[in-house]
Amino acid sequence: MLNSKFFIQRLTVAISFALYSNYTLAETASDTPYHLVPIVLTAQQGNESHGLVVIKDPKQPVQPIPAIDGASYLQSIMGFNAVKSSGMANSDVTFRGMFGSRIKMLINGSENLGACGGRMDSPTSYISPESFDKIIVVKGPQTVRFANPGSAATVMFERGPVHLPEGKNMEGQVSTVVGSFGRWDHNLDLAIGDSTKYLRVNANRSISNNYKDGNGKSVHSNWEKWNTDLAAGWTPNDNTWIEATAGRADGEVAYAGRGMDGTKFGRESLGLRIQKKNINRFIQKIDAQVNYNFNDHVMDNYRMRPITGMKMLSNVARETLNSRLELTTIWTDSLSIVTGVDSQHNTHTSRGGLKYTSLPRQKNMTFESYGAFSEATYDITAHQKLVSGIRFDAVQVQDFRSRTKIFNQTRNSVLPSGFLRLESEYPELNAKTYIGIGHVQRMPDYWEIFSPMMLDTTGSKDVFNGVKTEKTTQIDVGYQYKHGALSHWASAYVGQVNDFILMRYAPNRSVNNVDAQIAGGELGLGYAVTDHLQFDVSGMYAWGENTTNDRALPQIAPFEARINLNYVTDKYSLGALWRLVAPQYRYSKNEGNVVGYDLGESRGFGILSLNGTYQMTTDLNLALGIDNVLNRSYSEHLNKLGAASAGNIGTEQINNIGRNYWLRLQMKF
Repeated sequence: MLNSKFFIQRLTVAISFALYSNYTLAETASDTPYHLVPIVLTAQQGNESHGLVVIKDPKQPVQPIPAIDGASYLQSIMGFNAVKSSGMANSDVTFRGMFGSRIKMLINGSENLGACGGRMDSPTSYISPESFDKIIVVKGPQTVRFANPGSAATVMFERGPVHLPEGKNMEGQVSTVVGSFGRWDHNLDLAIGDSTKYLRVNANRSISNNYKDGNGKSVHSNWEKWNTDLAAGWTPNDNTWIEATAGRADGEVAYAGRGMDGTKFGRESLGLRIQKKNINRFIQKIDAQVNYNFNDHVMDNYRMRPITGMKMLSNVARETLNSRLELTTIWTDSLSIVTGVDSQHNTHTSRGGLKYTSLPRQKNMTFESYGAFSEATYDITAHQKLVSGIRFDAVQVQDFRSRTKIFNQTRNSVLPSGFLRLESEYPELNAKTYIGIGHVQRMPDYWEIFSPMMLDTTGSKDVFNGVKTEKTTQIDVGYQYKHGALSHWASAYVGQVNDFILMRYAPNRSVNNVDAQIAGGELGLGYAVTDHLQFDVSGMYAWGENTTNDRALPQIAPFEARINLNYVTDKYSLGALWRLVAPQYRYSKNEGNVVGYDLGESRGFGILSLNGTYQMTTDLNLALGIDNVLNRSYSEHLNKLGAASAGNIGTEQINNIGRNYWLRLQMKF
């Protein structure tokens, strides 16, 4: 296990101090405002911008058990699924059936990429959701503000500036989670300073033992992870924000679906951000930032599992340097434009052997991109606006592997992206709508050109040059309605993907470009039966067709619905969640993505979970839950196959956790 006693002791002391301090203040300060009781989040809520954008508060409790990483949290938002690899931790997220770099994953406007060739350390595995202020999801190719834009979605984990009120020099919150199978989390978000400057600390630690599925079988899935981030900020006035950041993290995770475990998830990060607003009548905001991330990942087959055969170890790392400059200008009362430039440079290295620390890192790839973009918003009328954007990315990828010397080792591309969207409001109908069309061209990422052994169609070993750029054109539509006790919304899409990058696992691990069509959407309906009783239902469906070979696209989750019932008062809430997942009959055997592939059909299932919250004092609340109340044995369609060396059959999918009890205590101060 990690040598983290020093960190644990001090985090425990900080939480204990904050809990005691808050209790004293809550009891003595009679003018403290009362907070409404939180509701455990179980389905998509909080749609903004006509349903196109989803905004979440990650500090609220969620069910199933509060999230360990970015992927586990995103699964509470309709449209998201994840490829299960180790049970609850370090899954790899999908959105509308799309995977990997088709989803742009950002942390405070910057990208932190994993290093493992099999995405054992996916980008979301380095994210602790509760340490962020909000999560924003933009569906589809409907923004061009970030480098190499995602065709499926753009996901932003955001922290904002701290504004301590006059006379208050400290604020924040702490929480702890206790659950079945040895689950124990600590989270601390603490800011100290005054009205113009602050020091913010975000720290967390999570541990868990192996869990048991509904059949009582132990699943190789234990973990220990920690993150610590520091931010020093200066806000001399309402229009200026300067912040420097630094962070470190590490962890280890047992993988039921792989032949090795992740025994190191090192992260080091540095950043600087400068933001200036309301400069003059023309320039509304200038936002500049530079971020450095270093991910150091080790996988082996002997530290966290019984040794079977020869010991193996691999160490991979990636350095990523991101920079961006964004300018928001107001041209007329009806027209505003966001323009900017950005760049990314990342280098991938590897080394192996039991004495790897004494060996030099071998560079095998560099990726460079330089982009320019412009995104405009034009108010046609008081209730209708047009939003459009265009960007160009100049991308160069270099292959430094010695075995590829016979091939061209450099790829250069200029990739255009753009979108056009109409947003409308109908006050008399209490409704909002949007319709947009977007186009994205995507360079194959590290996993798509370095992991496969050959091109599927020709058998060529020159995968680096043979995989074509992927091109997606997609129409997105949606609406939302709210009046009185009734609300409902829907988002839908249909797209054409030329040169879709497809992985094949048999007879060899190969890659191919095919043409594809995609469609689907998400919907929800809510109704307040009484002032205290609330009901909502939501659903999502994704469909994909490989039109080149006339068969289904692989690794797409089946239809899913969630039925949620809440009883809410000023002091407590009670809730029930019924998650219903249909069978998946559409599959493409032995095809998939870099993490998983389709084995065949999957069975449907229904899982009932219960939750409750209690507002103990003004700023102290308790949430508890029972996940999978009926202790069902079930597995997800998206699932890394169990590895025989971990005690599973090689063709067996990982079962989800059985009945699971958890309790979460949160304190604000």
